[in-house]
Amino acid sequence: MRHPVHSSGQTRTQIYTSAEDMSTLKRGRQTPKLNRACMLCGMVQSMSQFRNEGCPNCESVLHFQDNEDVIRECTSPTFEGLVAVRGSSSSWVARWLRIENFVPGFYAVRIVGKLPDDIKNDLYAQGIEYRPRDGSVQD
Repeated sequence: MRHPVHSSGQTRTQIYTSAEDMSTLKRGRQTPKLNRACMLCGMVQSMSQFRNEGCPNCESVLHFQDNEDVIRECTSPTFEGLVAVRGSSSSWVARWLRIENFVPGFYAVRIVGKLPDDIKNDLYAQGIEYRPRDGSVQD
């Protein structure tokens, strides 16, 4: 995301590449990295949002709400890039990331880490295909 910053009458552009940078933009000061990315869908939220609301795309299968263990196993604090999706299924970026049918929000481009084997087996038993979002799977 590009955001103009006015300083001494000059305009410069900053590129924000993570949810941490976005929180700095919103609050005007540096905050510790509290955001995490869901390893199944890529949604980026704070730890407290995952705890209180769950993942808006994956809650029915991963059950994040009020479950710190699942949040730590199935989300990662380490991710690259941040894409804001406004709900348009015509977005080529959303199609490229395979998130065109997900709820609007912030999504990580690449996530470090993979789901644990027992969770992958549960997803498979439910007929859900898991594609790691760490760049290891190529089409």
